[in-house]
Amino acid sequence: MLENTLIFSLSANKDLANKVASALGMEVSEVSLRRFPSGEIIAEPIETVRDKDVYIIQSTCPPVNENLMELLIFVDSLKRSSAREINVIIPYFGYARQDRKAQPRQPITSRLVADLLKVAGVDRVVIVDLHAPQIQGFFSCLVDELTAIPLLGHTIQKDLGVDTSNMVTVSPDHGGVNRARRIAEKLNTPLAIIDKRRTKSGSPEVMNIIGDVKDKDCYIIDDMIDTAGSAVAAAAALKQAGAKTVKIAATHAVLSDPAFERLSHSDFDQILVTDSIPLPSKFNSLNVKVVSLAPMLAAVIKRIQNGEPLSVVYEMYNN
Repeated sequence: MLENTLIFSLSANKDLANKVASALGMEVSEVSLRRFPSGEIIAEPIETVRDKDVYIIQSTCPPVNENLMELLIFVDSLKRSSAREINVIIPYFGYARQDRKAQPRQPITSRLVADLLKVAGVDRVVIVDLHAPQIQGFFSCLVDELTAIPLLGHTIQKDLGVDTSNMVTVSPDHGGVNRARRIAEKLNTPLAIIDKRRTKSGSPEVMNIIGDVKDKDCYIIDDMIDTAGSAVAAAAALKQAGAKTVKIAATHAVLSDPAFERLSHSDFDQILVTDSIPLPSKFNSLNVKVVSLAPMLAAVIKRIQNGEPLSVVYEMYNN
């Protein structure tokens, strides 16, 4: 039990928030969240937050704009209710892929969202596996980026009983090499890289596989699975190159349409994700395993409140 601390949850991560609170010996504080016939939202705490340190657990996952507006409105209510410090835990940060101007007149929406959070009254943001780490620089408040890589590596090695002697860790593209390398080093496996290009229509096309995957158990490591187009193309390429099995581990299960149809007919033998985003029930029919971020997030909250470094939280996944 933490003194002078409250944990809140809005619509996006209720189960995760309950697990985090339970790990801390606390309960999630009540929120009044209503929608008017016009579609407007009002969100406010039921109990007093005056001079309290508050933590809100809310991913900006689909429906992205609804969840984002819930968060902004609730933060404003906390600020106007004299909360001492407002900490927002965003397991999945929506709009992270709009982090630069890819075309001349495009917005940089991830910067806009960062500004909105600060203006609303957020003092600290805790995020898990940003799509691009440099997004931290968009925030003018405190930012702590966590990673689920130690959790995923621990799960692959211990809970799933994978034979790492025949395993190859695979990066689905050049941008994800550092992420995949961390798993490869933890599990002491070789590393393979998929050389991927996108066609004019935006569809992923595998050009080459760098590394030996023939007769190997391949584990693709990625930060998210969205429409699953890239993931399915990578799995097919690995199987064509002679891979024995193909599995994937990703932090964020965004799973936008047509992800279910693609994954249902894919070459994946198993899918491993975290609960940064609630898994839609229809995916239970697939071979999907969900591991919880709750122990890590609970440890982070405790260490922030005690003024202790956060890097130590990963030690729980060392054994």
